Amino acid sequence: MAKRVITFGEIMLRLAPEGYYRFVQANSFGATYGGGEANVAVSLANYGMDAAFVTKLPKHEIGQAAVNELRKYGVDTKDIARGGDRVGIYFLEKGASQRPSKVIYDRAHSAISEASPEDFDWAKIFEGADWFHFTGITPALNDTVAGICLEACKKAKELGLTVSCDLNYRNKLWSKAKAGEVMGELCKYVDVCIANEEDASDVFGIKAANTDVTTGTVNHEGYKDVAKQLADRFGFTKVAITLRESLSANDNNWSAMLYDGTDYYFSKKYKMHIVDRVGGGDSFGGGLIYACLNDYDAQSTIEFAVAASCLKHSIEGDMNMVSVDEVTKLAGGDGSGRVQR
Repeated sequence: MAKRVITFGEIMLRLAPEGYYRFVQANSFGATYGGGEANVAVSLANYGMDAAFVTKLPKHEIGQAAVNELRKYGVDTKDIARGGDRVGIYFLEKGASQRPSKVIYDRAHSAISEASPEDFDWAKIFEGADWFHFTGITPALNDTVAGICLEACKKAKELGLTVSCDLNYRNKLWSKAKAGEVMGELCKYVDVCIANEEDASDVFGIKAANTDVTTGTVNHEGYKDVAKQLADRFGFTKVAITLRESLSANDNNWSAMLYDGTDYYFSKKYKMHIVDRVGGGDSFGGGLIYACLNDYDAQSTIEFAVAASCLKHSIEGDMNMVSVDEVTKLAGGDGSGRVQR
């Protein structure tokens, strides 16, 4: 029977100008849905896992459209609380060449940000579940939602679930000091920590030596040190760090490292030409969780997660529309992009 994963967070309406138009040029915006933990649930459902997403959405048609989007990919939506007035919105302007992508949030007073602890019965939600996943974006919404996150983490640990967290620092949502304080408490309950090259520094002040994300240089030894410091501080059983070398908005090198408390495993590096990078980290998380729950060895786990994420960068929208077979092929070395007949 497929292992069951519960993810918790905010799903948002994404509005984006067509192609590479700037906001000020746009006459129309394409509408899709996405959000850190929702994207992970969709990835896992696409891999054949039993994945559920928990949030709060309004009862009106826009709230229902977000629910329908999740259902389309086989995500279990039965524990989504309904109520409130707003679905959060974010506007995305896609970058190109030396012009970076831009995100503008319009998410204040969304249904999930105004949720109360009574909206979620975690003992019931976690029945039959093996894994709980959240990101640092969710507790950043406000103190109440951070409290709901903490309650979920405590109940998950009490019931024997594995808990994973993608630190996912967003400076538009909260300060580094606040993030460090809140995430420091939540991370006591986390088994598997996912971070990128900046998160550990922004949230916990843990820095990789001789690395500059803006120049695209990555120092392996520095990341080993970051992973070990994170694991030592919080008792994580695994720390996964994605390593993005940004050559331009369109071209990145992409790899990752997994630390299991004893050894360090580095994936192969992919040279990516990017179609849509939003959700890249979420697709990495989805791949990592899938591999862990299917008992992949450490090297195979990090290769699967990075390959999944590499493929996501070629897909429009927030969500990763790939199968286990496609990821396995790339992880095994077929990155030619030749037609599969």
